[in-house]
Amino acid sequence: MEAVVESAGATLAAAQRRPVCVIGLGLIGGSLLRAATDAGRSAWGASASTTTAEKAAADGYDVAVSVDAALARAAAEDALVVLAVPLTALDDVLAVVAREAPGCRLTDVTSVKGPVAEAVARRAPATRFVGGHPMTGTEFSGWDAGSLQLFHEKVWVVATEDDADLEVWVDVAALALACGAVVVPAAADEHDLAVARISHLPHLLAAVLASVGADGGELALALAAGSFTDGTRVAATRPELTAAMCEGNRAALLSSLDDALGRLGAARGSLASTGGLLSTLTAGHDGREALDVARRARREVRIDLEGTPAEFLEAMREVGRTGGRVIGWTPEALEAAFGSEDQEP
Repeated sequence: MEAVVESAGATLAAAQRRPVCVIGLGLIGGSLLRAATDAGRSAWGASASTTTAEKAAADGYDVAVSVDAALARAAAEDALVVLAVPLTALDDVLAVVAREAPGCRLTDVTSVKGPVAEAVARRAPATRFVGGHPMTGTEFSGWDAGSLQLFHEKVWVVATEDDADLEVWVDVAALALACGAVVVPAAADEHDLAVARISHLPHLLAAVLASVGADGGELALALAAGSFTDGTRVAATRPELTAAMCEGNRAALLSSLDDALGRLGAARGSLASTGGLLSTLTAGHDGREALDVARRARREVRIDLEGTPAEFLEAMREVGRTGGRVIGWTPEALEAAFGSEDQEP
């Protein structure tokens, strides 16, 4: 049977040692530079913000003098380049990638995958791109908000398209695992539909809830307790970052928003006509219970790097579709890579 890559063991060994270049040092990018460095990787970063770059350097991290310089080094060292910039800045950064590191191994941490893949194909088509999305974060932003533990036991989606560059797919998965995350493989379109419901819609609902509460005046805010605080937490995110995320996934989010508005409309109709909300509340209770059940039933798998490319990619997508997550490599894969089963992800 044809191996997934020319030499699976060599590919895994190289992936776990590959240098990492992080472009953008905000919450996610800054945390990634910290985590990759802590994992023993040769890692450096760059930021368009002089203040951010100075802070990261002052904290002891390797920071290039410019984005251009960081990417030129990435090309020279065959590093994995991680784009950790807002979607609105992506085209400009990709232009620099195309100039300084046109054939580099490339991934990203953006919250939508389809539009990013389209932008890469348009602006830096020679790169070896495999998208990524760590499902983590806080309502805060900037280098100072970063944390070495931000990815610990969190989900990191790795885009798993039919034409994925398998060596780079392994690079991205290996980086995620090295940072303490678990990997969920997913096709870009399936990812975007899913996050519209469980990430982007909640940001919109939080914004609406926060504004409705604030319009209740000082007494309402004085009485606000756990349910209001929990429900509005992400509304504290910088509005321009949330807008870029949501607008970048416009079609999927519109569908999810229509679903939510339909349910709210039905709830209003029931409340106005019969005074009853039990149907809406029961559906919500069942949905929350389904989340708890899914979390308890999560299937953990290890990657063996065997089979044909088509078989491997489809098997990985099926892991994600069925709620599974990748936690590492099989003993056989580690044996092939390192001659020992004792290597950790």
